[in-house]
Amino acid sequence: MNPSDANAPVSFTLKGKVAVVTGGARGLGYEMMLGLAENGASVACIDILKETGTKAIECIQQKCSVQASSWACNVTDDKAVSNVFDQIFQKHGRIDILVTAAGINKMCPAIEYTAVDFRTIFDVNVNGTFFCVQQAAKRMMEKGTGGSIITIASMSAHITNRPQCHAPYNATKAAVLQLTKSLACEWAPHNIRVTAISPGYFDTEMNQAILDQQGEGGKALRKEWESLVPKGRMGMPHELKGVVVFLASEAASYVTGTEVIVDGGYTAW
Repeated sequence: MNPSDANAPVSFTLKGKVAVVTGGARGLGYEMMLGLAENGASVACIDILKETGTKAIECIQQKCSVQASSWACNVTDDKAVSNVFDQIFQKHGRIDILVTAAGINKMCPAIEYTAVDFRTIFDVNVNGTFFCVQQAAKRMMEKGTGGSIITIASMSAHITNRPQCHAPYNATKAAVLQLTKSLACEWAPHNIRVTAISPGYFDTEMNQAILDQQGEGGKALRKEWESLVPKGRMGMPHELKGVVVFLASEAASYVTGTEVIVDGGYTAW
């Protein structure tokens, strides 16, 4: 979109764009990848879960009839990340959009957190995010067409969740937000927008499994979470699709260095 053309119609279409989604094999990553494909983008899924990623791409191809590919990769391995972005660039011819949904969490009192677990969660959530945005930006600069990089932070970057404890996770998401702002300023001259989506509690398979493992305690925890959300419920994964499509599209051409919190109002109290 030409910024000087005030009469240009607002467009959310992503036709002709190539979107890479890390952690796209399932959960929120899959739903956001599906939303991008539904609006015309070709998609490339990067996930450590090889078989699940392949199945996810097959579903998207059937539903959306777009070019799609799946790539098994551990985002904490910087050399592997560089290699997979090379392969995606060669296969699809360009990279216009990146969504960094790959991430992990562990509920544990801070005093009991092991050094290995602490390093691992930072390695995936912070280092992995940086390695991927760095490689995507390199290809966008090489092509000279700019792009949209969307990191996935969390409302946990702003608040301390209760009653569960996961201090290291919260710290990683705060780091992702600051990384987003810093890169947005640095890469704006290259017409690369960098924004963040910060979800609240979502009813994903992963959260369902965590709650189910706790039996009655899990049911009580879910009720407590929902009681703290003004909308009175957890979000459904598909409720992130509109936000990610907006930030990826030319409709958000003047949006960078900021985040959209999607938490049902949790952080508004």
